[in-house]
Amino acid sequence: MMNKIEKKISLFDKQKDQLRIKIKDTDDIKILDEVFDIATLKILYEFANKGIIKEMVGPVSTGKEANIFHAIGSERELAIKIYRISTSNFREMQNYLIGDPRFSNIRHTKKDIVFAWTKKELRNLKRAYEAGVRVPKPIIAHKNVLVMEFIGKDGIPMPQLKDVELDKTQRKKIFNKIIEYIKLLYQNAKLVHSDLSEYNILYTNKNEYPIVFIDMGQSLTTDHYHAEEFLIRDIKNMVRFFNKQGIEYSEDKIIKEVRSK
Repeated sequence: MMNKIEKKISLFDKQKDQLRIKIKDTDDIKILDEVFDIATLKILYEFANKGIIKEMVGPVSTGKEANIFHAIGSERELAIKIYRISTSNFREMQNYLIGDPRFSNIRHTKKDIVFAWTKKELRNLKRAYEAGVRVPKPIIAHKNVLVMEFIGKDGIPMPQLKDVELDKTQRKKIFNKIIEYIKLLYQNAKLVHSDLSEYNILYTNKNEYPIVFIDMGQSLTTDHYHAEEFLIRDIKNMVRFFNKQGIEYSEDKIIKEVRSK
């Protein structure tokens, strides 16, 4: 009879083949071993059976709390965000969940907090997307797995704003679009990003949607007791970044603009 480890390996091999997960090198094997436990594989397998995922291609980014994988869907390229229950900072997550009426009844175990956080990011993405903010289009989430639109092409993600060189005209255009999105979030989606910086904005160089807001898990509803504090922090972060780029903006003026109807 197979022991527990052998069963895991056998199930992994079977479902890896069914999901058509590509393994390029030893780093990929290490990531797969750390992230794809049996429970996660079952979720991905369910998504594949539903036709949401056709092929898992490979890792895009790795972090302490989540790993993002590139995948092929039936209609578009996908980003699969898998939160790591064992290493996620659930105490910090809990701080962002407390005070959110949407998640007032969750149990305070590590697993339940991570699951709630994943669901929270899906809901925040939906609210932002419906409000006209360019974010990755949300597809589905279950437990610790979030499926959304991949922002990039052929498995190569669009760059973070921090890594893009822009001329003065482009910088002004991008800054104005960022403030437009912050206001749309605040006024229409009733959300505050709460962790906005040059690290959480992707640059697409497209006329209509030149930027994309990402990492919406920590976003708060505007009735949260920390919402105004984090709104100001988001705006200060963006003003700081663009002031360093040689363009002066007034924090107070922008805060007033975002809050005005």
